[in-house]
Amino acid sequence: MELSPSVYEHAAALIGRTPWEVSRDEHLLFEAHAAAYRLYRHRPIMPGIDIYNLEAEAYGARVEPASGIGIPAIKQPLYDSIDGLFDLRGLDPATDGRLPMALRVARRLQDTFPEALVRVPVSGPFSIACNLVGFENLLLDVARRPDQVALALLQLAPGQIALAKAIRQLGLEIAFFESAACPPMLSPTNFRRVELPALKAILQAMAEVLEHPVPCIIGGDTTPILEAILETGTSYVVAPYETDQAAFMKKLWDRTNVHVRINTDPYIIAHGSWPQIQAEADRIVRLAQGRPNVSMGTGALPYETPPENVLRLQEYLAQHACTPTGL
Repeated sequence: MELSPSVYEHAAALIGRTPWEVSRDEHLLFEAHAAAYRLYRHRPIMPGIDIYNLEAEAYGARVEPASGIGIPAIKQPLYDSIDGLFDLRGLDPATDGRLPMALRVARRLQDTFPEALVRVPVSGPFSIACNLVGFENLLLDVARRPDQVALALLQLAPGQIALAKAIRQLGLEIAFFESAACPPMLSPTNFRRVELPALKAILQAMAEVLEHPVPCIIGGDTTPILEAILETGTSYVVAPYETDQAAFMKKLWDRTNVHVRINTDPYIIAHGSWPQIQAEADRIVRLAQGRPNVSMGTGALPYETPPENVLRLQEYLAQHACTPTGL
């Protein structure tokens, strides 16, 4: 089974810098992810540190500096309700916020490592709205006027489609992230009513731009919303550690055209002993045994993850038959 570690802030640790420093500096962002790839040779490279902040920052939200090894965050929302989303200006990936830097770094990584697969992280509408409106404000609006929230999320579609076109023009691929929308943050009923219209519109438009389906990465307890996620047309999903992974795999067992990345407990990878890491790997191998089109993920590797843990896990998994998926 192939290991697909998710490397964001951990890349900063590999060059001895903080997540804040790397997130704001184009040269450091490239060097951090280049160092990670040289060490792990992982697929895909998804260059970024605070990947959920970029679009909201491009719309005008302020990312607060993080102390120490903390992850930069947007602490003060731009609006106090979803009404502000109806007045958003257009998003220009060529000029707005750190989006141009992110695209340049991704293209440089692809040029430097032509054999690699580089996917640019792109956020989903609910995750962007959380940063623009504030999580509590957004959930209150979902409770009080869910249909208006659904319309507001659709206002974010043009910007994300424009970003997809810019990524395509650079010859790169997309990794789409939407973990803020998972249960229990949204109930399965509200996921369908509030989130799914915008999610389908964006992912289907991105699939047209790229001429193939886009991976849809949603963390949390996603087993109750798996059928809805598949309605987007995605062919790549994640079975998060936080969900009932056995039930998740049962639902998808015969849908072998859909690639499944089964995530480990990231705490074990970062802080566990080798016997604990090995036991976690064995657990996932058992979950996937007999089903093709599966890989093992780590979730976002914590900054302090010892590289030897990842390398030893890769070596251990190499003992199992593995056909690279190209995903």
